[in-house]
Amino acid sequence: MPLLLTNVRLETGYIYDQSFVTATKTAIFDVLIENGKFINIAPTIEVSGNDVIIIDAKQQLLVPSLQEMHTHIDKTYFSGDWKAPVPATEGIFTRFKEEAIILPKQLSVAEDRAHAMVQHYIKKGHTHIRTHVNVDPHIETKHMEIVTRVLEHYREQITYEIVAFPQHGLLRNGEAFLAIFEKALQMGATHVGGVDPAIVDRNSGTVLQTIFQLAQKYYLGIDIHLHEQNTLGEFQIHQILDEMEQRSFKNDVMISHAFTLADLSEQSLDKLIERMAANQVNVTTTVAIGAGMITIPVKYLYDKGVNVSFGHDSLTDHWSPFGSGDTIQKLNRFIERFGYIDEWHIGQSLKYATGGVTPLNEAGEQQWPKVGDTANGLLVDAVSSAHLIARRCPISTVISKGKIIHEEAIELKGEFR
Repeated sequence: MPLLLTNVRLETGYIYDQSFVTATKTAIFDVLIENGKFINIAPTIEVSGNDVIIIDAKQQLLVPSLQEMHTHIDKTYFSGDWKAPVPATEGIFTRFKEEAIILPKQLSVAEDRAHAMVQHYIKKGHTHIRTHVNVDPHIETKHMEIVTRVLEHYREQITYEIVAFPQHGLLRNGEAFLAIFEKALQMGATHVGGVDPAIVDRNSGTVLQTIFQLAQKYYLGIDIHLHEQNTLGEFQIHQILDEMEQRSFKNDVMISHAFTLADLSEQSLDKLIERMAANQVNVTTTVAIGAGMITIPVKYLYDKGVNVSFGHDSLTDHWSPFGSGDTIQKLNRFIERFGYIDEWHIGQSLKYATGGVTPLNEAGEQQWPKVGDTANGLLVDAVSSAHLIARRCPISTVISKGKIIHEEAIELKGEFR
């Protein structure tokens, strides 16, 4: 059914004072959507027939919808009782011991909580979710069964990716576990996961070889959690790149967290980035803030050819009480963390949450939406992307594949929000 959005604000260019961007130009358009695509964008669009849905945007801004590129919908306290994590006295191994007890106990509520998380992400403007799903000796493939069932329920609303995630290590639990993990890869996984192979399995070379072998066998991507810092983390990433180059591996490869990128010398960092960009390795980050150097240089990576995306990791679980599912809030934290206060830097930061899409390119040329683009977008009470991020303006309407999948009434304040 066609959807006509009237009185829509679109970004059309930048306003400059000499060489500096001081504001974003916008204009009001009508936007016609049909068969999941933008089919007409004009100052005024006339339509006939009773089958057209007409929505007055009331001069709200249309921006690309959001993507959650790193979460765990299978193991969460979200929508349940409040419970803060306990201190991890043995690091990551504390959490493994907890999961041996917690995850089997949570199986009875895991499906309902996963639904609650997906619905929350949709409400917060996401039309794509990548979730990691535990495959371990205690719950085996039960979480894969739950998550594939939950996400299938939202197939008409969002797109999604599933990372089969060996949270407790790939090799340390023996051949029997490898058989279980391989079964999980055949249950709807899009990516083979991994975590800190040098620390968890204490055999990074064999772990990475196994991950790549499985990815090639089942034609999957790879998403590896690397918390390892400094030269150990650097070594791990070079090992990943070695495997890619030796195998001519072209499927998607994501490194999650990648804390080592925050604390290397400039010379070591640049060498690593050059290889990552050449091999099209992506990075996702929660914009981590904590003790030590763990906030990776997002814009520096992106400018040198490494695509960076944002995720929340969790929406509260036994690992962390943080994670809001609000990616506008995440962008706001990012610009504050890096001191971006001007219109250009703030507005261009939207790309880390949208799969690289911004209404204006860096030169201020309009590049979204275009006729023929998939109609994934948000109506927000903002006057520019920069305003949206800096003032954390609210979302009223979520559009995915040309259909409205969420609406809520908000008080419109425009530029005075």
